[in-house]
Amino acid sequence: MASSKVCECKAKAKDAVPEMPRIDKKIIHTTNAPQAVGPYSQAVVFEKTIYVSGCLGLNKDTMKLVEGGVVDEARQALTSLGRILEEAGTCYANVLKTTVFLDDICDFTAVNEVYKEFFNQDFPARSCYQVAKLPLGAKVEVEAIAGIAK
Repeated sequence: MASSKVCECKAKAKDAVPEMPRIDKKIIHTTNAPQAVGPYSQAVVFEKTIYVSGCLGLNKDTMKLVEGGVVDEARQALTSLGRILEEAGTCYANVLKTTVFLDDICDFTAVNEVYKEFFNQDFPARSCYQVAKLPLGAKVEVEAIAGIAK
């Protein structure tokens, strides 16, 4: 279910900036992908762009990482990414940029093979980094920015 809110920002700090109008953004939420594991949205749409939060290889029903290692986690993360994109009315073909986070850069080639199952032409721009640690002990996380044709 998608929702849209326009309201005034509330100043919280003692000497904070006065209230300012908020942008019109739409929060994307779907039960077809794992829920956020922290205080953030699965995705946010602003104008014709969707910003998808990092997707882990979580089973949406158990909220546990899928078994099988980095390949299965990458496949599940990218599947969840697709479900979030679909909820917003877009798809893999409209992805402009992805960022892939790996707990081991040696998994780069294996993740690329899975990535090509979802992005097989007109590849989006992409960055890939090895990070010290990912949430829940995950081996891979994928975030994306995509366009929405309206």
